Amino acid sequence: MFDMFGMMGKMKEVQAKMKEAQEKLKDITVTAESGAGLVKATVNGQRKLIKIEIDDSILNANDQDMVNDLVVAAVNNAMLTAAERAQEEIKKSTEGLIPNIPGLDLGSFGL
Repeated sequence: MFDMFGMMGKMKEVQAKMKEAQEKLKDITVTAESGAGLVKATVNGQRKLIKIEIDDSILNANDQDMVNDLVVAAVNNAMLTAAERAQEEIKKSTEGLIPNIPGLDLGSFGL
């Protein structure tokens, strides 16, 4: 028979673990680069941009489109990597509590 009280207790435990994991995400930082390191972007596990570094050698360049493209590429790479690391952290924190369901996107839990 279905144990409603047991399920409710498990859900509270999952919520607590998820909240704890979300707090840890702000401590995860990821830096990605583009243009062989000419542009570096750092984001945290909450997918917030923390820092942009642009090499001086391209700041004086007359090719603003190239600089823009490198910034976008670095930020996108950092965001993607941070999202992957955040999912790994959530998965670790909720291991054994949330069943391994193929296609379940833990990012949809407010990350």
